[in-house]
Amino acid sequence: MVRMLRPFTRAVTYTRWLHLSMAIVWPSLWLFIDEAWWTVATATVLLGLAGLVPAMRVVEGFQARLLLTGHRDGGESPEIVVAPSATWGDRGRMVVWLQTRLFFGALVSHLAVQLLLLGVDLVSTAISGERVGGAWLVVTGHHWWHALLAPLPLVLAASVVVGSGHLITALALRLLGPSPAERLAALEERTEQLLERTRIARELHDSIGHALTVAVVQAGAARAAGDPAFTDRALGAIEETGRAALEDLERVLGVLRESGKPVSGRPTLADADRLLESARASGAKVDAEVTGPVERVPGPVSREGYRILQESLTNVLRHAGAVPVRVRVNVADDALVLAIRNPLPAGAPGAGRGSGLRGIRERAALLGGLARTGPDEGDWQVHAELPLS
Repeated sequence: MVRMLRPFTRAVTYTRWLHLSMAIVWPSLWLFIDEAWWTVATATVLLGLAGLVPAMRVVEGFQARLLLTGHRDGGESPEIVVAPSATWGDRGRMVVWLQTRLFFGALVSHLAVQLLLLGVDLVSTAISGERVGGAWLVVTGHHWWHALLAPLPLVLAASVVVGSGHLITALALRLLGPSPAERLAALEERTEQLLERTRIARELHDSIGHALTVAVVQAGAARAAGDPAFTDRALGAIEETGRAALEDLERVLGVLRESGKPVSGRPTLADADRLLESARASGAKVDAEVTGPVERVPGPVSREGYRILQESLTNVLRHAGAVPVRVRVNVADDALVLAIRNPLPAGAPGAGRGSGLRGIRERAALLGGLARTGPDEGDWQVHAELPLS
């Protein structure tokens, strides 16, 4: 019993009924003025013409979201679109929606009123034997048991209110929902958002992971050395690396706060000296050689190349420690080639299944390039080729 009464405790039940009733207000006023048959035909034609107006989809979509779902911004009803009609298919569905809403609203409202009038007639005939409601279903006689039947039309009227609300909501989701083109556009936008989140995750992993690795290595070396001069240099390197990581973090958070703006100010290969000096300060013996016009490398390729180099040096410090590292950066006519090589100490992990190495391969693949990571003749190597076009 409580479950049956639950819909009547929800505000959306009554706003749905209001939505249906609003559809027949102006045709009802027109019928009061002139009850000729052409009045209904004219109302139908006018609604058809109104459905062809692109802005009508905005009006009807907003009403449906607010009254049928109870959410002004549509957060719980993404299937109801609030946007102008973009195609003739959208306009056609809007015409069908307006016609359906008019006739369905008229039918349901008339049925509910007739059921209420029938309940009044049942009570009236049970008391005085005369009808006062005027329902189309004629109740005759003067019988006391008519009063026992009076609740039945009221229950049916309540069922009509609830059932019609669910039905008009289902029709709205069908007729006011997104078209196939809009669904495809929404899917593409969602895909772009997921790709952007993945890129941001890689940015955080590379920049923050590099900074933490350098800080841990430097702090451990300074404590083991027991040399005040070395400790001072180590603290300076930790400070510089931490400051650079904070700058990267600010850029990434700026993207999250203002997702509509493109990424700008990210480091490129022109800033590679900062990475090399940070690795040297951590004890690694870096032998770097850069050939070709690095400053002419396209922005996306240069930024991804910087991150690949950063992650490679981070892996060296994290897994191999202070070992000799050979870095080669070559800018050719059609490709950027990065080669990082270091000795692989005994016991160091040899399987390239970590998220950092996977990120290197993903960065290269997104640019149409190729990256190889793994052991090679006793060394660990990262070799990436990124096309410049």
